[in-house]
Amino acid sequence: MEEKSRIQKILAASGVASRRKAEELLSQGRVTVNGRVAHVGDSAIPDKDRLAVDGQPVVTGGKKIYLALHKPRGFVTTLHDERGRRCVAQLVEDVGERVYPVGRLDKDSEGLLLLTNDGEFANRVAHPKRHVAKTYRVTVRPSVTEEQLNQISTGIVIEGRRTAPAKVRVLQQELGRVVLEIVLYEGRNREIRKMCQALGLEVARLKRIAVGPVRLGMLPQGKYRELTKEELRALTAEVKKGEKSYDSGETHGKSGRRESSAGRGRRR
Repeated sequence: MEEKSRIQKILAASGVASRRKAEELLSQGRVTVNGRVAHVGDSAIPDKDRLAVDGQPVVTGGKKIYLALHKPRGFVTTLHDERGRRCVAQLVEDVGERVYPVGRLDKDSEGLLLLTNDGEFANRVAHPKRHVAKTYRVTVRPSVTEEQLNQISTGIVIEGRRTAPAKVRVLQQELGRVVLEIVLYEGRNREIRKMCQALGLEVARLKRIAVGPVRLGMLPQGKYRELTKEELRALTAEVKKGEKSYDSGETHGKSGRRESSAGRGRRR
């Protein structure tokens, strides 16, 4: 007899949503199994029962897809937007499989966004406890002080909670603008923008250039590519390292890191 699994587990493994979000979909009556509305607590047989969300079939088997997308500004990180805004799903329509964003990148930001149909992979990479490093190139105005750099590297209280220590260095400095490289180890919503706002800095441009060992490189805006086997191995290794650090009580970037003034420049 084929083994059944909870529907929220199947949806998460298929990349539709996290288990918590899948439970919300079930509570809202948006999930069907073999044409009948499913409920929280119901089970199904993967690869046999027909699951659908909002009438769209859920693919529970087949090839796993892992993509790197260069998200342009103006696109929201979702598959569908009730306000009619452009979604990243429009940029990967020709993939042939339904893929989902791993984490988020806000509408006004650009750069590297991972997408996949592997729900377990997405949850492991995006979960805050894994501390997967995310690297950003941030242009701020008008200038930045030593004290502001120290605050970014050691943490800033935002909405009643201090941000995790980050790595920051100056890449380029001109009259009226400074380009920073900031590495974060947590996934709070619009974290860099909120940090800069708290410090009185205007963010002119924010671009994610890496997620763990996966780099954006020269990928054109609006285009995507498949992750290489080497990138997947390296990313999986970083996730496992983060899990071990979390389980042992360690944290990444514990003291924060910043280059001294003598170390500034255009180095990447």
